[in-house]
Amino acid sequence: MVGNRFWTRFWQIAVNAVLLVVVILFLMPYLYMVSSSFKEGGEIFSIPLKLLPDGLYLGNYELLFEKTSFARWFANSVFVGLSRTALAVVVSVMAGYAFAKFDFRFKNALFLFVIATLTLPIYVLIVPLYDMMVTLGWTDRYVALILPFAAQAIGVFLARQYLLSIPDEILDAARVDGATEWGVFWRVVLPLSTPVMAVLGILFFTTAWNDFIWPLVVMTEDSKFPVALGLPTLLGPYSQEYGAVMAGSFLSTLPIIIVFLIAQRRFIEALTSGAVKG
Repeated sequence: MVGNRFWTRFWQIAVNAVLLVVVILFLMPYLYMVSSSFKEGGEIFSIPLKLLPDGLYLGNYELLFEKTSFARWFANSVFVGLSRTALAVVVSVMAGYAFAKFDFRFKNALFLFVIATLTLPIYVLIVPLYDMMVTLGWTDRYVALILPFAAQAIGVFLARQYLLSIPDEILDAARVDGATEWGVFWRVVLPLSTPVMAVLGILFFTTAWNDFIWPLVVMTEDSKFPVALGLPTLLGPYSQEYGAVMAGSFLSTLPIIIVFLIAQRRFIEALTSGAVKG
């Protein structure tokens, strides 16, 4: 009995130690990036590498905000990320609701077709998407960064799988009370879909914020660049502002962290509320 407890405790400590090492390995590049944003150019590449800076150097942040368009890039990313996320979440939940709770011709075939699009990488879609943007006159416009990603197969799939768990009796009760189909969706389905919407919000916002390939193809005007596309322009053949890039990279991670924390809290609140009501 005592021996079993010893080995159980031993393996718990061993697993926690391994997990701690893995966490440290993942955090080290991020911590080095934050530290480097407060270092002068020569100190960043000093050998041996130092995690902490010798002093608090704010020149990288001054260069970032005074000599570059970082503030505009950041605002562009916030606008595009929030717009694209909100639109994609609503469309995904609407489509998932239709596939989960309605019966119509070719329903299964259409859903399989939607799932099949997950096998197509973005690189396959770039050429036809760009041709569409040129035809519509949307190149170098924010709409080109938002509308092409309003409907995403992964969102439809996750929303459908979650909405299948909602009892049909709840929806039928709302219809008996006189609610229209739109009323059922907005007043019943959406409030019950808070957990999956939180997951989709994190997924879509992170993808939109970090998107580089598509903005690189469709955007050419510097003032309309998102932050993921603007920061690499600070590194060129004649100028390498690594300190400013580190500072910009650190600041660009903050919105993702904030969105994750907000969505995580709402996700937990929704689960707790559902458990209490049950």
